[in-house]
Amino acid sequence: MDWYDVKWFFGDVCDSVSEVAGNIYDTAADGVAAVTDFIEENPKTSIAIGALVGIATAGIAAPAIAATIGATGALGTTAGGTVIANLSGAALSSSSLAALGGGSIAAGGAGMAGGTCVVAAGGGVVAGSVSAGGVAATKAIKS
Repeated sequence: MDWYDVKWFFGDVCDSVSEVAGNIYDTAADGVAAVTDFIEENPKTSIAIGALVGIATAGIAAPAIAATIGATGALGTTAGGTVIANLSGAALSSSSLAALGGGSIAAGGAGMAGGTCVVAAGGGVVAGSVSAGGVAATKAIKS
């Protein structure tokens, strides 16, 4: 294999990579155009989809979100009097969710399920607001 063959080989490789990159760019641009068209034609549906995605995401991440809030000390103590911020791991997650749910079921609150609902609802509000901003931005860009 001489220098000409190596040069030819790398030339073909570069051309192939360039062609693939161009195809990826074209596909992504088409996808973005389709999404922005959908948002412009269906603003209410777009906001609803954003809110539902936010609810689902926050619901899945509720233990981690609640534990983060609990670790700051913002949630006070458990029904047994333990400071939530001093807990760690599953105990922190469980206690934080219960505190966000109005306390444990035994203490008359909604417990961890209630806390999960509170976090999920908060996620829906945030995501819905962001989606509304996205709809407004899309309308501004398109006009």
